[in-house]
Amino acid sequence: MAAAPVGLSSCLDFGGYDETPELTNEVEDWRDEVIYQILVDRFANGDNGNDYRIELDAPARYHGGDWQGIEDKLPYLEELGVTTIWISPVVKNVETDADVDGYHGYWAQDFTALNPHFGDLPALRRLVDKAHERDMKVIIDIVTNHVGQLFYYDINLNGNPDEQLQGNGSSSPVMYINEYDPDFDPRGIQSFTSLGEAGPAPIIFGKDPATNHLPPSPAVFRNPNVYNRKGRTLDFEVEEQLLTGDFPGGLKDVDTTRCDVKEAFVEVYARIIEETNADGFRIDTIKHVEYEFWRYFAQRMRQRLGPQGKTNFFMFGEAFDGRDDLVGSFTQQLPPEDGETTCAAGGPPLTSDQLDSAFYFPQYFQAVRDVFIQAQGTDRIQTLWEQRTTTWGTTAPTGGVGIAPSDIPVNFLDNHDVPRFLYNVQDLSEEVQGQLLRNALVFLYTVPGVPCLYYGTEQDFAGGNDPANREDLWDSGFDTTGTTFQWIARMAKIRKQYASLRRGDVSVTWASARAGEEEDAGIFAFQRNGGTSGNGYSLMVFNTNQVHDSHTGFEGAAMPVIAPAGTVLKDALTGDTWTVASDGTVDVSLPPMSAVVLVPESDWTPI
Repeated sequence: MAAAPVGLSSCLDFGGYDETPELTNEVEDWRDEVIYQILVDRFANGDNGNDYRIELDAPARYHGGDWQGIEDKLPYLEELGVTTIWISPVVKNVETDADVDGYHGYWAQDFTALNPHFGDLPALRRLVDKAHERDMKVIIDIVTNHVGQLFYYDINLNGNPDEQLQGNGSSSPVMYINEYDPDFDPRGIQSFTSLGEAGPAPIIFGKDPATNHLPPSPAVFRNPNVYNRKGRTLDFEVEEQLLTGDFPGGLKDVDTTRCDVKEAFVEVYARIIEETNADGFRIDTIKHVEYEFWRYFAQRMRQRLGPQGKTNFFMFGEAFDGRDDLVGSFTQQLPPEDGETTCAAGGPPLTSDQLDSAFYFPQYFQAVRDVFIQAQGTDRIQTLWEQRTTTWGTTAPTGGVGIAPSDIPVNFLDNHDVPRFLYNVQDLSEEVQGQLLRNALVFLYTVPGVPCLYYGTEQDFAGGNDPANREDLWDSGFDTTGTTFQWIARMAKIRKQYASLRRGDVSVTWASARAGEEEDAGIFAFQRNGGTSGNGYSLMVFNTNQVHDSHTGFEGAAMPVIAPAGTVLKDALTGDTWTVASDGTVDVSLPPMSAVVLVPESDWTPI
């Protein structure tokens, strides 16, 4: 990496961070982890020396957070029960574009250098080391679909980035053309003169150091042919546009079918891990990239890092989509296609393995939004979970984390791309908002997979769509006494105490399509079994109805469980007890917007 302190005077003291670290495996089982998503620029400002272009009053500008700030606040995260921090992208970005800064990290300009707003390589290494000392892991966000707005299409061949109107409105339609962000053309963006079309439009890289609109690095990305050059996606439902169109806003789409592009992305991102000893990748915009890329990238990354000691390296992707078959497809075993193996020459043959997991957007839409916020029928959750056995990969990728993707979705209530949970319930009373959030948090911490908490949830942040949902955490004073902070910290302890909540097999014991006045309206229950040598057991029951008490029964039917008759089950949240009846059923009645986490009384520990 260009940011590495190689070649600097030997008289400088980097405190031991001038040497490449030994790669280590810090994880036993990723299902044991609690991930905390951090937008670095908005979390904590620990180093004023990298504060420049700061505009605290502008939500879309740099605010000053950095890696040192995260390191300083590791005790805060530890108290919250966080075991893994996911940090926003670390590479150098376009500084600013159209009065918006690249503070988020998704506008890469130089994949071989670090973002100076966040610190240098020793600061990033130190963050990883200090996290590991606390048995915390670090996941780094990466992007392979696009670069920032680094070039324009010289459509009128005059060597300048123009905005123009075409057509006369009678014999030809009037069209607005922005050469930085022209509309999609399946032929590729075409140039034209007064005489008509003149062939593919050349691309011209920026030359503005002040805003970092400069040719990209490494050098392979300066080749015009590595970009699809078809312009801005207009319809994401059209596969060609989804895969080859520029991301709206001028983010230039890279041709990820090319061997040199595949090799370059493996090289730059493997080097980041080799230089930092970080533990995983969250991968942006995966549905905009071909499956063949994910087979190559995931397999070559495991093959490179594993022999160096970085085993159990976790790679999960983000497909912003509610279709479970689409999201899960990036974890399935899909055989390589004809011609795809060309890029694998000189290395092990490609197999069908892809990513370890995916961000569980279908559950966000169908469970968090539809059920826990809007109080729709809970059978939606059961239907979704049943799909995962066929829509997600059911075999652990070779050299991956050792768990079938279908057993390890990454779960969340909200993130930087959607309004915060509390924003979506802002019209309700503050008391009800809190009840809804706490109920959803119990769900997050007990369902199969890995819980992922968005920074600021613990401080009751309630921002709307981007950038309003990217608040400065330091405005909270990092308070650890609030109700929500304490609730989350307690849920983390409960999850850690009972292995069945982390690793147990799951089966739904009650779900209902009823959402009105019915006796079971809003009830959702599932049991988890196993996870320890003692074959641990737990039973979760939720009432998502926002109006009345509901229970696990309907018109005389009762809820069967696998716990033996006579088993006394005790709530890990309240200490209340229920007993399994002689017929193997349990009748649990709950107030609106509440839940119980039931474990055998013999296993129960006060928390």
